[in-house]
Amino acid sequence: MHPFAEYVLRSYYQATGWNADNLFSNFLRSSEAILDFAVPHGLHLSISKSPNAMFKTAYSMTAMPSLSGSVGYIFTSCDLDVQTSGNVRFKNMIDRFKVYDRPRRPEPKEEVWLAGERVDTRDYLLYGRFYLPTGKLDAVYATRISPTLQALVTARSYPPSSIPYGTGRGAEASNVTLRLQHDVGKWCSEYSWSADDGMWGLQVLHNFGRLTGSAVDSGDENVPPTSARRGLKRVDEEDAIEGGLKGRVSIGAEVYASAKEKSGMLSTGIRFSTIPDATPPSFQLHPPSSSPLAMASKTPLSQPPTTITAVYNPIIGHVSGAYAARVSRDLSLASRFDFNVYSYESEWTMGAEWWLRRSLKNNTSEESHDHPLPPSGNDLDPKGDIQGVVKARASTSKNISLMWEGRLQNMLVSLGVISNFSSGSKPIKAIGPLILLGYLSIDDDQSTG
Repeated sequence: MHPFAEYVLRSYYQATGWNADNLFSNFLRSSEAILDFAVPHGLHLSISKSPNAMFKTAYSMTAMPSLSGSVGYIFTSCDLDVQTSGNVRFKNMIDRFKVYDRPRRPEPKEEVWLAGERVDTRDYLLYGRFYLPTGKLDAVYATRISPTLQALVTARSYPPSSIPYGTGRGAEASNVTLRLQHDVGKWCSEYSWSADDGMWGLQVLHNFGRLTGSAVDSGDENVPPTSARRGLKRVDEEDAIEGGLKGRVSIGAEVYASAKEKSGMLSTGIRFSTIPDATPPSFQLHPPSSSPLAMASKTPLSQPPTTITAVYNPIIGHVSGAYAARVSRDLSLASRFDFNVYSYESEWTMGAEWWLRRSLKNNTSEESHDHPLPPSGNDLDPKGDIQGVVKARASTSKNISLMWEGRLQNMLVSLGVISNFSSGSKPIKAIGPLILLGYLSIDDDQSTG
């Protein structure tokens, strides 16, 4: 379940038009949502408030295995439509399998003029969280320098008394990290620097194929009709091969180096994703409702949403390949094989994601009326249809994880367990009895939540 601060940050990116999914750091997000979900540890309660559209507060408390808490504050320069935990779209609150749409070039902010002078300002987000009883302080500052350029500053501070004397580099220490992200749609790069160890980093991601919002896709009047119709095709439809998956390819790499630590890291990756709107061009044109084509468009697509990734780190010799696909409306499966070319150690991980829904008897007519065309990779589920999700993971390391996330009244709840049945002394490694996330939106004269 996303913490309130992460939910607000995602809402901020959406409001400002920034595509965080186009970063190489999120290269494996589709498969990791099934194979690397975080099981809650202990009893955790979080209550958040939004007094207005620009200011938010968050309070959390952990009762097990030890008592601790935190207080956080968030301020944004733009209004954010933050929903309450009782009516927020459930799929927006968790990491899940998803085939992300084609990237687009970020659009500039609308200019505001007053008396012949431009008065609009840059968008920004400020976040701070204070932890008790450790006294740790986290801070985040994000701002848009230009339509395609974003700066992100993160800081973490520990009181001197909380750091044991004589500890080495492995101990937690205060640190400041600077990130500069440049996204033009087809290319996206990120430059980073860490003050603690002097680590410099570069991440690059390149997407093959057309961008969403290009001239042929947006219906430019200067484009000939034949070209405009061609723009409705899949980005690789001209070279499509019968019997195989049709989609797009992305490649990326990251390099990190530290002269202070005399260390470095290099990894490369390639990803294949089916296109969410991978339907024939004739189906994308809105035919009359009585035509046979309109009736056929209501049938499910033969191509399941699929993501295939491969990552290689030549320095440590680690190779990883993952495959994730939605095999039915409510079931997604994923598997990953990790191998080290130096030690010959390997691990195979399998996972599943199963969505729990209400009875669809009352929603059948509504769905067919609102969505006459076949659904794309982006979910078009009616609001309130999803009741929860069950995730399961098993690996050859003999660890088995199970987690349920859902909504109880106006609260979002997570419950999970990690077990190792090969251990007779401690078969249950970790268990999260309950996580409650209460998001409240307070108006001027009344409160809802």
